[in-house]
Amino acid sequence: MKTMSKLFWLCSVAMSLAATAFVAVAQDTATQAGFHKGLFLGNSITMHGPKQDIGWTGNWGMAASTEEKDFVHIVVRSLPKRTGAAPEVMIKNIAEFERQYATYDAEAKLKDALTFGADIIILAIGENVPGLNSEGSKLQFGNGLRKLLRGLRADKHPTIVVRSCFWPNQAKDQVLKQVCQELGGVFVDIGRLAKDESHYARSERKFEHAGVAAHPGDKGMAAIAGAILEAINKHQGKTNK
Repeated sequence: MKTMSKLFWLCSVAMSLAATAFVAVAQDTATQAGFHKGLFLGNSITMHGPKQDIGWTGNWGMAASTEEKDFVHIVVRSLPKRTGAAPEVMIKNIAEFERQYATYDAEAKLKDALTFGADIIILAIGENVPGLNSEGSKLQFGNGLRKLLRGLRADKHPTIVVRSCFWPNQAKDQVLKQVCQELGGVFVDIGRLAKDESHYARSERKFEHAGVAAHPGDKGMAAIAGAILEAINKHQGKTNK
């Protein structure tokens, strides 16, 4: 019995140290180069205003229970800080780009984002892109995505982070990864998260609308943020060597 108790105590200590280490990894980025302006571009998972007909009353990433629990705000709290102060942040829903990537006029519709001067851009899109069922549609999506990111990058050198779809889609994720890597960005594959039912909001509380319920809940949002922060940490480590 004493041996079993000792093993249980050792396991508890190990788990505690592992959790502490995870937090330390996220916080350690504050000692590195850091960022002073962060631009988040996405869809409803990034930000969605109130919509009574589907029972959504928040004005943050659907379907986190509170603003501070969506992936954007978790990432912002842990972003490396260049001056020691919290980075200035711009968050925009660009679901329109997803649906109209071939004709989307970024210069007209994203003027504030283009002139924001972000030194880190986090792009979280793909879920609303119509199925890429042909090589032509893949090419068009790639061209639209390339044009968008090049415009945002302009003559600056921001860190570009692109995550895969929360609901995995091989064709979309392949294009997102390809364009991201072409532009020297950091690609974050989060496809594995969808395999865990506990990452969905429906596993945490009841929603009348199935679409809202299928979004990441608090646990899912934390997992997305963790994957993005881990990728940023690795990128920072490489660039600071």
